Amino acid sequence: MSQTRPLVQTRTAPVLIYRHSVIVRITHWINVLCLAILLMSGLQIFNAHPALYWGNISDFDHPAVSLAAVQPQNGPPRGITTVFGHRFDTTGVLGLSRDAAGQPRERGFPAWATLPGEQSLAGGRLWHFFFAWLFVINGSIYLLAGILRGHVRRDLLPGRDQLRHIGQTAWDHLLFRFPKGEAARRYNVLQKLAYLSVIFGFLPFMLLTGLTMSPRMDAAWPQLLLLFGGRQSARTIHFILAWSLVAFVLVHVFMVLVSGVRNNLRSMVTGRYAIEESRDAAE
Repeated sequence: MSQTRPLVQTRTAPVLIYRHSVIVRITHWINVLCLAILLMSGLQIFNAHPALYWGNISDFDHPAVSLAAVQPQNGPPRGITTVFGHRFDTTGVLGLSRDAAGQPRERGFPAWATLPGEQSLAGGRLWHFFFAWLFVINGSIYLLAGILRGHVRRDLLPGRDQLRHIGQTAWDHLLFRFPKGEAARRYNVLQKLAYLSVIFGFLPFMLLTGLTMSPRMDAAWPQLLLLFGGRQSARTIHFILAWSLVAFVLVHVFMVLVSGVRNNLRSMVTGRYAIEESRDAAE
């Protein structure tokens, strides 16, 4: 009498799937370049007046955040970062850092973090405005192509089943358990929500707050000042959003590294992504 042998799962060789289109890959790498230059040139602009306020005017005596150098009665100058009245010694990094000649110099962010390296508000603005508009154009191409090709609806909008299991997905990520097989063919719910927040939240508000800091734009659209509560408020929100975007990028890069840097880079260069599939076999 024949017996049915139990089935066990065996691994097969990884299967290459086409995950990212040409447009997604090109716009991704243009974004990498733009974001790096926007951050460094933005810090250069910030260094022209390294303080943040709330409202429409600068209350120099009561900044929300400030980076400055102070000269104690005894000892060398120190870099002091003030956050809502709390002072922190950040000498060598914020407020006071060394220039190319090795001499201590008062500046908000150090030269290695800004573009250009030397103090130049005009230079920072040139870099920032050019790559800001390149970033906007590139993002618009990505979004338009994504809508027309169904990428946004198909790959970025989470389904009900994914939303119901968001807690389990978050727990799996904390334990560095990443999807395999069929589940690896698509973004998980955390990725989708993060990308949607950046595309339709952070970036539009960064653009609007950036425009609000322009007197010409305020004259043409005074509603921007009402929307953000003043030019200085817009500057503060812009600064917060910029560093929130930096945090998103750092988490993104970390997840790329721990989930398979070679596989992830290949998918963003060639479009091909390897997934591990399993098949049932008799024992």
